[in-house]
Amino acid sequence: MLEMSNVTVRYGQHRALENAHVTVGKGEIVVILGANGAGKSTLLKAASGICEGAVTGDIRLDGTALNGLSANRIVDAGLALVPEGRGVFPDLTVRENLTLGAYAPRARDDEKMTLDRVYSLFPKLAERSRQIVGTMSGGEQQMVAIGRAMMSNPTILTLDEPSLGLSPLLSKELFQNLARVRELGIGVLMVEQNAKQSLAIADRGYLIENAHVVHQDSAANLMNDPAVQAAYLGVGSGDESAATPPAPEMPETVSEAFALRPRSQKTISADSILGRSVDDLVAAAGRQSVAATIQKRPDQKQAQTATVPTDRLAAALADIERSARAARNRPKPQPRPDRYAPSPPPAPPTEAKPRPVIEVYRAPRVEVYRRQPDGSGFERK
Repeated sequence: MLEMSNVTVRYGQHRALENAHVTVGKGEIVVILGANGAGKSTLLKAASGICEGAVTGDIRLDGTALNGLSANRIVDAGLALVPEGRGVFPDLTVRENLTLGAYAPRARDDEKMTLDRVYSLFPKLAERSRQIVGTMSGGEQQMVAIGRAMMSNPTILTLDEPSLGLSPLLSKELFQNLARVRELGIGVLMVEQNAKQSLAIADRGYLIENAHVVHQDSAANLMNDPAVQAAYLGVGSGDESAATPPAPEMPETVSEAFALRPRSQKTISADSILGRSVDDLVAAAGRQSVAATIQKRPDQKQAQTATVPTDRLAAALADIERSARAARNRPKPQPRPDRYAPSPPPAPPTEAKPRPVIEVYRAPRVEVYRRQPDGSGFERK
């Protein structure tokens, strides 16, 4: 039996759990209900030795104190945890995941017998023993997580949100398997948001609010408690008419699903609703339109007003004919250039031919002058 007395968990100055009292016997399913953040998962972590906060109080399993023990020593004592999110090894096969669950000394001698028991409980795991767990569905991975925990040969099995992320059909199958686990003599302590299905298989239940265990009772009494119904089962307290209506029966065959159903209500015609015929209403509306036209033109004779609808029709036809004639005589629009068409490449620029350059060289002319002997001037030679 698992006994938790005056269990208090603190994360610094914050109290996540205060003076909690919970007991679970062998072959008994106990469910813990509460809102998010109430302290449900903290209770399971404190019992399993993996809580990061400061844990005080008394936690015993079959008389053995679990306070201060490491997580592996607690598993050796007989308490196994299936964590939220499954925590399986996705790169290993089903058989390898289950074998790792039997690492505890208390489970090694009976490993083969425990494996057969897990396969009998979950036949799908036996069929896919060589399949990589990462390629399995969420429901199948949850089976692997529960089977791995059972391979440790526990006395008490704790589960944190086992149906999280599963379809309604897989959730129903999961809870049925948990009921079969109880038949093996294993106690189950479960934190679950699906209060309706968990209470349906549970023996007792606890309610946790704001880190305190506020109520405990049998599962049957909790199911019928108006406060529990209003808070967790979606049923209004004190109002029988607010109860959830029974779900319609699902068709067994495709033909039944698409078969035409006879109408439950009698068809009511528009004439019976209006009190008179629709044709009479249309005729009366036409007469009112003619009478309004006569009142607008009192100076004209009644015989002339009787031809007003015909004149209006002729004018409308003439207008249509004028519009058609104008459309035929309208010049055809020129096709607009395609704005997305590629533009033609620009013409290469014409290069001007270079003009020829003629260079003219002149021979240098050297003139030599000599001074006259008498000093009168210079003489050119």
